[in-house]
Amino acid sequence: MTIRDDTGTHSHRGALLSLAGVSRVRGERQVLAPFDLDVAPGECVALLGRNGSGKSTLLRIAAGRDRPTTGSVTFDGGPMDENDPRVRARVAVAGDALACYPDLTVRQHLELVATGHGVPDAELRVTEALAAHGLTSRADALPTELSSGQLQETLLAAALLRPADLLLLDEPEARLDPAARERLAAALTDRVASGTALLLVTHHRPLAAALADRTFVLTDGVPAAS
Repeated sequence: MTIRDDTGTHSHRGALLSLAGVSRVRGERQVLAPFDLDVAPGECVALLGRNGSGKSTLLRIAAGRDRPTTGSVTFDGGPMDENDPRVRARVAVAGDALACYPDLTVRQHLELVATGHGVPDAELRVTEALAAHGLTSRADALPTELSSGQLQETLLAAALLRPADLLLLDEPEARLDPAARERLAAALTDRVASGTALLLVTHHRPLAAALADRTFVLTDGVPAAS
């Protein structure tokens, strides 16, 4: 998988997402050691590591879904809070299957996202998203009727359909076949090239290599640049 042509000329244009001294302790266990991270518009930062290494914890903190024990998270200069309308309008998160409504079909999920975020030509864009994610034949299926791969494609379609200045993706490649991973890499490359900031948690090193300007590996909650 070779997608990104990084010539080393990428430069920060001011951080959109900033984590300053962020750590997380649960009980007596330090899940995440203090960590500083900036992600700029048009930049992808990837987080690698084994299960339990702290990657998903860091992403939840970055999304404003979990509070750090120490440190702070800001989005575009203001506090990161997932309930803030400013954040909800500009930040898209994918990685939680529970985000699907059990009584809505795949098409209805995408229509809800498109309508809620004012996507122009919503009907056409939903149809295109269904095709791009291999979901056309499953458009009228409920989440419980989908395979795990189709459910993952639905979550990704919803995140990528809406406008967003920042994408936070937790193992987006999970349960996808190789062809779907290639399509995902191409779609994310286009989004980053258009100026979207991307924080990517992944186990898949080829995906990180294809997309990331910078990569950090977490080991027992301790991040190190790779």
